[in-house]
Amino acid sequence: MNIFQWLNDQLLRMQWLHDLVRLLVEEVFGLSMASRIGGSLHFFIYDVIKIFILLSVLIFGISWVQSYFPPERTRSILGNMRGVRANTMAALLGTVTPFCSCSSIPLFIGFTGAGLPLAVTFSFLISSPLVDLASVILLASIFNWPIAIAYVVVGLVLAVIGGTLIGRAGMERYVAEFVRQQRVGELPLEQLTLKDRLAFAREQVRDIVSRVWLYVLIGVGIGAFIHNWIPQSFVTALLGQDKWWSVIVATLIGVPMYADIFGTLPIAEALVGKGVGLGTVLAFMMAVTALSLPSLIMLRKVVEPPLLALFFVIVTGGIMLIGYVFNAFSHLLL
Repeated sequence: MNIFQWLNDQLLRMQWLHDLVRLLVEEVFGLSMASRIGGSLHFFIYDVIKIFILLSVLIFGISWVQSYFPPERTRSILGNMRGVRANTMAALLGTVTPFCSCSSIPLFIGFTGAGLPLAVTFSFLISSPLVDLASVILLASIFNWPIAIAYVVVGLVLAVIGGTLIGRAGMERYVAEFVRQQRVGELPLEQLTLKDRLAFAREQVRDIVSRVWLYVLIGVGIGAFIHNWIPQSFVTALLGQDKWWSVIVATLIGVPMYADIFGTLPIAEALVGKGVGLGTVLAFMMAVTALSLPSLIMLRKVVEPPLLALFFVIVTGGIMLIGYVFNAFSHLLL
């Protein structure tokens, strides 16, 4: 356990980097870590470097796995399953496939055109932006492994239940007609060589970092501001764990935002440090990633309002329920 803790501290939490940045702030810039400016500068530099190091390494490794799961293979796997088993597999595949919430339209068209049920399609669409392997490792680096694992479990459960409820509602008629008429043929799976997979992994790192770097900087900046400049009394008065409305407010704040989970993690770290409940913070993160306004607008292009409204209500309700449950039992994880 001591060896595991040391590896966790040095490789994930990067305690060595924390100490180096502290020396930079105190010795080079001549600022005290106890001051607001010094603390903010340390928070910003340390979190930015740590997130980008972990992100680059993790995306490269995960992309290697993802190279075995192109959309054609994903559709092929899911097409041979039915019921809860299919929903569960769709949710699991969503954790290892390189799709964000902005991929809603092509994914929806492709899966529906391949004849996959709505239940399976929506389980995948909920899981894919909500839970991925990189975010799990980053969650563990900021909080701990029990929280990271619990986040994955509840995310997958939400995806399975949400997809199942949407499937049983019998709302196929609310899918846009051009989507229902779309037919996806069976394409031969491309055989990638070792060189191809390495190139794919490098390209994924370049692509994802280029898309999220600004959100990471903004998220870390907001986190540093919350951590060092906003009084704890103000934060807890609005979003404290004892406030019954905190989960609702956090979820509603997260919906209109558009950011990757990597940009929300530093904000979550700062909020927990200010006394905000773990469930409230996770509800905010889930709302940003699974219910972002741009993804809802794009999804509206392929489904009618009744189906979109059902999706929104089910996922929002599930996120709030998860938030309240985590707030009630967070003492078992922290």
